Amino acid sequence: MAEDVYVRLAEHLDKAIAGAPMAPALLGILDILYTPEQAEVACKMSIYENKTLAECEELVPGKAGRLEGILADMARRGTVLTEQKPGRERIYRLLPTVVGIAEVPFLSGEDTPEKRALAPLWRDYMLEAFGKEMERGLPLIRVVPIAESLEDESEVLPFDALKDRLAEATFMAVGHCPCRQIGTYLGEGCERSTENCMHFGSLGRYVVEQGMARQINIDQALEILRDATEQGLVHVCDNVQGSLRTICNCCSCCCAFFRAKKAEHDTISRSNYVARVTIDDCTACGICEERCPVNAITVGDAAVVDEDICIGCGVCTPTCGGEEAILLHVREETKPPPAPQEFLAARMRQ
Repeated sequence: MAEDVYVRLAEHLDKAIAGAPMAPALLGILDILYTPEQAEVACKMSIYENKTLAECEELVPGKAGRLEGILADMARRGTVLTEQKPGRERIYRLLPTVVGIAEVPFLSGEDTPEKRALAPLWRDYMLEAFGKEMERGLPLIRVVPIAESLEDESEVLPFDALKDRLAEATFMAVGHCPCRQIGTYLGEGCERSTENCMHFGSLGRYVVEQGMARQINIDQALEILRDATEQGLVHVCDNVQGSLRTICNCCSCCCAFFRAKKAEHDTISRSNYVARVTIDDCTACGICEERCPVNAITVGDAAVVDEDICIGCGVCTPTCGGEEAILLHVREETKPPPAPQEFLAARMRQ
């Protein structure tokens, strides 16, 4: 039965670092994204190991001769990553849930019946079954502060220096935010821009090759970040040391991670900074309170920051009505993002 293959695929995807807990909404998502034949192929594919076509044919020998076309269609649908570097064979690997099938099919920004059908399923899945998956062991994402919001920009920690990390990226691409598109389709969205979901390296090359995103350079990437800051969006990236894979620019009203956080899931690792107010400079304009994505600020005679709630994003600082009355300060205790081995071990232990 077709339903059986989707159950097996869900179980296969659940073995990834960002898994796929079983739920009716997930089976609905898989039914839309994969044909039964593609689901059969996906069950045999690796999520983290690149395979050539010949190696894939060994995994599913019954599809030999037709498999290249099947994989090409899966790549177009956003379920299989494919890449061909100069002088090398084309490789394939199965995309996980996050970053993967939850985002890639939406990156083009096109409004299609398929995406509208996926929207309520992803909303339900992210808020229910996937909420605990986002925080298992360690959160999947972490906040990156706005450097200009620091009291002393020279205090930006190396792993938070986005400009330096962007300069190290081998390829940059930008597509449209899936969360704000889903919100729009459901009549629950906001009016912030969507083309600010950035991907790097192999993932970036893949989505550009498939026409889902456009290639950008470092100046364009920095301009996207500046625009996101003006709109009050929070910069987040993978919660692990190493080269950049993704930078999202999130709003608390649409982002699945922020919505799950409001439901008391520990889905986002805060930065090593905290917003603090210089009372004498504060005009009690209330703008910082309006912009704070986690309701960490209240304004009476002056703004007051709850440091236990503050995630250190810096969204509150650029529009301060005072003379830079609110700025980010390095917390007394700082901790770098986990190394890949530490991150993997923490998630697998749970």
